[in-house]
Amino acid sequence: MTDRLILFSGNANRVLSQEIADYLGVPLGDAEVSRFADDEILVQICENVRGADVFVVQPTCRPVNENLMELLVIIDALKRASAWRITAVMPYYGYGRQDRKVQPRVPITAKLVADLLTAAGVHRVLTMDLHAGQIQGFFTTPVDHLYAAPVLLRYFEERRLGDTVVVSPDAGGVERARAFAKRLGSPLAFIDKRRTRPNEAKVMHIVGDVEGRDVIIVDDMIDTGGTLTQAVPALLEKGAKRIFASCTHPVLSGPAVERIDGSVLEEVVVTNTIPLPEGRMSKKLTILSVAPLLGEAISRIHKEESVSCLFV
Repeated sequence: MTDRLILFSGNANRVLSQEIADYLGVPLGDAEVSRFADDEILVQICENVRGADVFVVQPTCRPVNENLMELLVIIDALKRASAWRITAVMPYYGYGRQDRKVQPRVPITAKLVADLLTAAGVHRVLTMDLHAGQIQGFFTTPVDHLYAAPVLLRYFEERRLGDTVVVSPDAGGVERARAFAKRLGSPLAFIDKRRTRPNEAKVMHIVGDVEGRDVIIVDDMIDTGGTLTQAVPALLEKGAKRIFASCTHPVLSGPAVERIDGSVLEEVVVTNTIPLPEGRMSKKLTILSVAPLLGEAISRIHKEESVSCLFV
């Protein structure tokens, strides 16, 4: 074990990295990430990391492939610079939705990403709200899986909404929504939907009672916003009053912002695991910081203390 904790940041979300550094009371590590003329990535670590406990903050969000490759190159540079331990801090795990074979002759890309990180030399991974919990098992190295629920719950508790029901937008997210509902002291419902193709789904019916209640839709991410905005009229038809939504990862691809702004959603509460795309801010979005949660987890990992107690 070493007393030296060094925090580096890739280019994916430097604002979050700086917030984490401020929480920990350490400066960001000195590294240069540049490009050759043909866009090859070049990384140089500009300080001594030999024997240090190093954490690299880099969500693999848009542009996914570029940010993933940048993370791999940084890890390789740190490994060759003799860092004692390298932890990849991935608030958002790109390719996480490709966690199983759902059709013949398709890849399991979430496992491929885990293999790439391991081959690059990572010793540990710290991530948040994986699309599927089994992704932790794709690694041969330890994975610390954090949940943004405490941050989101605190916000909704302070809002002091009336009679609420927590809704999962699909059957796969019921476990996440159930935990959220239990902490909030609210009943649970979920939406039965059928996914016809990637980024396209059709709402079938609502399972649970939402009549006369405020609804909080809980999901891990909002991508194109199709599932979310399709759920709204279905919930209103069943007698829901106001409808709120929350997610950890605001991917917000394509028409997502326009769909949210054009819906009757009261508010969409997200976190800053990934930066919002340029010019993609909606007036209905509320952004909460997970920097203190990630910073505390990094501190505990460095000190070899429990991380799971953050969620007891």
